[in-house]
Amino acid sequence: MKRVILVTVVLFFVTSCGNSGGIGGKGSRKGFEPPPENMTIIPKGSFEMGSNDEDYVWAMNAPLRRRTTDDFFMDLTETTNLSYREFVNWTADSIARRVLANEGLDGFFFEDDEEDPEPDPNDVRLNYRTAIHIRSPKQKSYEEHYPVLRDKEFFYSKQEALGQKRVIDTRKLYYKYKYFDLRQAAKARWVVDENGVGHYEGKVMDKDGKSVDVQDRGSFMVEEDVPVYPDTLSWIRDFFNSYNEPLSRAYFWHPAYDYYPVVGVSWKQATAFCHWRSYHAKEKRYRNQYPAHEYRLPMEVEFEYAARGGLEGNLYPWGSMYNTNSSGCFLANFKPQRGDYALDGFSRTSPVAQYEPNEFGLYDMAGNVSEWVNDTYDENGYETTHDLVPVYHQHVFKGDKASKKRKVVRGGSWKDISYFMQTGARNYDYMDSTHSYIGFRTVRDAVVGNRQPGR
Repeated sequence: MKRVILVTVVLFFVTSCGNSGGIGGKGSRKGFEPPPENMTIIPKGSFEMGSNDEDYVWAMNAPLRRRTTDDFFMDLTETTNLSYREFVNWTADSIARRVLANEGLDGFFFEDDEEDPEPDPNDVRLNYRTAIHIRSPKQKSYEEHYPVLRDKEFFYSKQEALGQKRVIDTRKLYYKYKYFDLRQAAKARWVVDENGVGHYEGKVMDKDGKSVDVQDRGSFMVEEDVPVYPDTLSWIRDFFNSYNEPLSRAYFWHPAYDYYPVVGVSWKQATAFCHWRSYHAKEKRYRNQYPAHEYRLPMEVEFEYAARGGLEGNLYPWGSMYNTNSSGCFLANFKPQRGDYALDGFSRTSPVAQYEPNEFGLYDMAGNVSEWVNDTYDENGYETTHDLVPVYHQHVFKGDKASKKRKVVRGGSWKDISYFMQTGARNYDYMDSTHSYIGFRTVRDAVVGNRQPGR
């Protein structure tokens, strides 16, 4: 009799944990979204966020707090030179096409609506099927394309190109994009008066940081114009008394470094890459009839949760208190000893995925390069944010103090000691700064599927 009662109680608790009830017919799999290319799903959960070790540097910026995250997709590795070069090349190609189209060359704009005989050149769609010929005089349209781009200073001048021809001026490579600021929109309301006329009530901040009345949906639009080419001189600038000229010359473009993490990119550039990947990258994306979520930088809570790999209280992503395995092999690319950068196998950056992944299958969540995350840095940020998917983000406007431009950097890099590789360690840098030891990876909000009632 006791055994029957025990089984009944167990079955009661098991069946009570599911979601039951609900109105509707049979569920659908249309909402299901498989992981995007080179990404993995990070399942929702809660964990103790913050430092699990003594605060050696007296930062006092990571007190232990329990936090919850949602499901999201995350890149398996840091963004590589190869991936970022695709972004740079696409930007250069788009600028060249717009220049040629604005000069009246056929085939570079799609035909516009006949009702708009004078469309804005910045709003029309470019035709990417028409080939551009600028490499060799033997090409079919070389004499038509090259002189136009040359006269528009698309290439370095002879004085700046050191005798080389047709070298694209990387200072001209700007990626322009626009996005809808939901947080600004949330400050306003659409109201309808007694006469049935609708209008917005509320204020937003314009690009100059002034509070202005909301006029229409355009008040919530933000335009960005970001230079995309990495700061290749950061290798020299960061370590001026060290010989890094070979990396400055070759690291970003040489195929030998294709699968090394891109560096020398600012937080703004990383954010622009996310927008480009969301709308222009040539990769298979789940869409169906539903819009896919955009790529973005991870929030700080997401990065730490993913770095811990589902473990609680672990000092490093691999779950151990030590930075070597039982065979004495290092588990990440960092600075193992004073003056010895090469003991772990690499003196600077390493190709991605050279060390074992954590429990979520993510590589280099500690070491190799530090990584930009979305959040604005504040020493007391853990005390002011929500415990459900917390994010601390401040808009930056002209004239704002420098502290508002600080962005959180996570994971530690090849130049750092092991302390900065800890899962709870926080650091920061300024959003427009570039370094040879900071890169990034992207995430995307997950559509986890349509659960049927009672399942």
